Amino acid sequence: MDRRRLSARAHAHHPVAAPLSDASVRRLLDRAVVRGDERALDLGCGEAEWLLRALERHPRMLAEGVDLDSETLDRVRDEAQRRGVADRLALHHMPAAEFTSARSFDIVLSVGATHAYGGLRQTLTAAREHLGPGGRVLVGDAFWEREPHAAVRELLSGPSEWADLAGTVDLVTADGWTPVYAHTSTLDEWDDYEWSWTGSLAQWALDHPDHPEAQDALKVVEEHRAEWLRGYRGALGFVTLLLRRTTGG
Repeated sequence: MDRRRLSARAHAHHPVAAPLSDASVRRLLDRAVVRGDERALDLGCGEAEWLLRALERHPRMLAEGVDLDSETLDRVRDEAQRRGVADRLALHHMPAAEFTSARSFDIVLSVGATHAYGGLRQTLTAAREHLGPGGRVLVGDAFWEREPHAAVRELLSGPSEWADLAGTVDLVTADGWTPVYAHTSTLDEWDDYEWSWTGSLAQWALDHPDHPEAQDALKVVEEHRAEWLRGYRGALGFVTLLLRRTTGG
C-alpha cells in the first residue's frame, strides 16, 4: 500500500497528525499568534490543519504550507475553500527542505514532521532560515518517556538524537532557542491518536472489502496496534515546543 494513501486514510478522523487534542492545538496556537496578522509557514504541513485553524481564528493572518503529497494538498485547497480562507493560504508541492522564500515569517511550524529534515536539530536550523526578527517556532517531536526496550528502540528507528524530555530541551537550548511555552502530550492524547489511526484505517478497509488494498490495510492495522499496545505505549512521548531565539530576536 502506498504510504501516503495509507497515512491519509489513517488520519481521516484526526487531521492533526500528532498526539494532540483539539484543546491542546488551540492553546498552542493562542500562544504562538500574538498580534493576529502574522505570516505563518508550516514545513511538512500535511492536511495543514494548524494553518487552517489559525486562519479561521485570525482573519488578518497569511499562511503558506509545504508538503510532498500533491493529493493531500488538493484536499487542503478544497478544505480551505470550504472554510473561507483559501485567499490567504499558499501551498507549495515540494520537499520542505527545498522551500525558499524571499520574505521571512513570523511563525514557523513543523509538528510531527521533523523526519523531513532528519531530526529536531536539523529542523530548527531550517526554521531559523525562514524566521523573521522576534518570530516564534512551533515544533513537535518525539522523546522517550522512559528508557525503551531494545526491541522497541529498533522498531521505531527514530532519529539518533531522541532523548528524554530533559535531554530534548537541552538540545533545543544548546542550539540557541528558549522555550516560551510547551505541551507534553498525555497518555489520553496518545491513546486517542492511536485508536483513531488504527480505527480510521480499519474502517476504510471494512467499508471497501473488494478494494485491492483492503486486506493489506487490515494487516497494517493489526501490526501497528500490536506495536503500540505491546511496545511503545507509555514509552514514547511527544512534546510540542514554542520557541524563540535566545539572542538576536
